[in-house]
Amino acid sequence: MAKLHVKKVRSAINRTARQKKTLEALGLRKMNQVVEHDDSPAVMGMIAKVSHLISVEKA
Repeated sequence: MAKLHVKKVRSAINRTARQKKTLEALGLRKMNQVVEHDDSPAVMGMIAKVSHLISVEKA
């Protein structure tokens, strides 16, 4: 399965609670933090919801 590198590039301040929880579910807590996830439909759905706060690269 393909891997994705997800990086938090914008702050969650003044964002909805749902967006903050989605970032936490992705494992992103600090700015510029990078986590690796499998390319699954569930992860892609979470990425779509907070795409304006993160950057994604294929690993």
